[in-house]
Amino acid sequence: MKKHLSIILFSAAFLAASCANASDVPSKKSSDDSVTSAQATSAQVTSQGGQTTSDGGIVTSAAVTSEEVISEEESTEEPPVPTGTQIVKIMFHVDSRSPEGLAYKKRIDAFNSSYASRGIRASATYKARTTGGADYEKQLIAMRMDNTLPDIITFDAPNCASYADSGLLYDVTNALTQDEKNDFLSLNTFEGHVYGLPIQESSAGFYYNKNIFRDAGIDVSGYTVENPWTFAQFKEVCQKLKNANVIPVDMRLDATKDETATYLLYPFIYAAGGDFVSEDGYTATGYFNKQESKNGFQFLKDLVTSEYSSYAIGATDFFTGKVGMYLSSGWTIPDLDNKYPERFPNRDSWGLLPYPKDVTRASATGSWSYAITQNATKDKAASIELLKWMASAESSTTVTNATGMIPCRKSCNPQYAAGSPESILFQQLSQTGRSRPVTVGYPQFTTVFSNVIYRLRDGDVSTVVDNAARELQAELNKI
Repeated sequence: MKKHLSIILFSAAFLAASCANASDVPSKKSSDDSVTSAQATSAQVTSQGGQTTSDGGIVTSAAVTSEEVISEEESTEEPPVPTGTQIVKIMFHVDSRSPEGLAYKKRIDAFNSSYASRGIRASATYKARTTGGADYEKQLIAMRMDNTLPDIITFDAPNCASYADSGLLYDVTNALTQDEKNDFLSLNTFEGHVYGLPIQESSAGFYYNKNIFRDAGIDVSGYTVENPWTFAQFKEVCQKLKNANVIPVDMRLDATKDETATYLLYPFIYAAGGDFVSEDGYTATGYFNKQESKNGFQFLKDLVTSEYSSYAIGATDFFTGKVGMYLSSGWTIPDLDNKYPERFPNRDSWGLLPYPKDVTRASATGSWSYAITQNATKDKAASIELLKWMASAESSTTVTNATGMIPCRKSCNPQYAAGSPESILFQQLSQTGRSRPVTVGYPQFTTVFSNVIYRLRDGDVSTVVDNAARELQAELNKI
C-alpha cells in the first residue's frame, strides 16, 4: 500500500509542477473543445496546464481531451430513498447539462427504476472540466486520501496502467463472463487483468471543406481507409490549398495544454515506423528517439516549415472557411451537422479523410471508461451491477448518439451509411487504430509528448526528440 500511495502522490506532485504557469502556454479554445469539455470525449484525467521550462518549452501533464477545471454540480433532485437501499455513488467527468451528461442521466434514471425492487440506487455526481486539467486527478487523489472516493469513476483509458498500478482501481476480471469480455471492442487491462470498461470508442481524421477543395481543383475521392493517402500526397494537397490562398490544415499544434495534441498526433509517429516506449513501458531511450520516431516528428515539423499549418490558427478558422482541413475526432460531427449552417448546410459541403500513412497505417483510438474504485466499500456487488449497466450495449448506444462517437460494444452493431464520416471512423478504428503507449508512466509520457510538439516550433527535431527521450526516461526511472 505504501508503494501504491507513493506512486499516486508522485503523480500528484508531478501534476502540480506541470500546472504551475498555465498562462505561459499558447493555446486556443477550439470549437470542438467546447464540445469535448461538455461531452468529454477522449480526454484524460491525469494532466494539464503548462509550465515554462529553461528552453522555453512547456510541461503539460497527463490526459484530458479538452479544458479541465473541476466544477461541482448538484445532481438533479432525487426522491427519498427507502430505508435499507444500497447507494452506489458514481462520478462523471462532464457537465450534467451537456448532451453527454444528459445521456448519462437517462441511463442512471433507467437503472434506478429497474433496480428499485432490488434495493439498489445509483447516485451521480458530475464534475465538469472547464479549464486546466490536473484538477480531476487531484480530486481523485484527495478523495482517496480522505476515503471519500465514489464507488465508480470515469477515467481516460490511457491512464489505466498508472491507476491500476497505484491501487486506485478494482480488478473486475472475474466479474465478467468471457462472452461479455469478447463483446467489447477493447478493454482496460493491466498485467492481464481488467480494471475498466469503455464508455465509447473513438477515432479521428481530417475534416475538409468540400467547396474549398472543389475550387482548388483537388480530388481526394480515391483516399480511403483501405487505400489512404501517403505523407507525400498529404503535403501535395496542402501545397494546392496554399496556392489557392487557403491555410491548408489545422493540425491542432497549439493543443498542448491538455491531451488533445497527444491524442491526435501520436499516430503520425507510429505511421512513420516509430515508437515511444518498450513493451514493458519502462524504457524510452532508443524508442522515443529512434530514427523512425524522429521521421514522424519531422513530418509534423515540415508542415509548419512549409506554412501548411501553424500554432496560431484561430479557433473557428476551419468552421468559417479560412482553413481547408481540420484534424479532429468524432465529436466534431455534431458540430458540423448542427452549428454552422451558413458554411456547412449539409454533408455535401464537408467530408472526412483518414490519417495518411508512411511506412504503415495508424490512427488514433481510445476514449473514457468506467472503473470501480478501491474505496471504503468492501462489498462490490452493487457497484458491479451498475458498472455492467452503464457499460451495456444500450448505454453505449445512448451515449454515442449524443456524442457522435463509436459504440464500445460489438453487439451495438451500428449501421452507418457507406462513405459517411461515421463509417470512415468505424472502419479506421477497426483496421488501423493503435492505442497510445501502455505504461504506468503515461502521465509523464503525455507531458513529454506535448512538450515536443510545443518545442518543434523553433527547435531542431533530432535535438528536441533526443532531449525528450532523456526527460521521459528520467521520469520513468522514478516510478
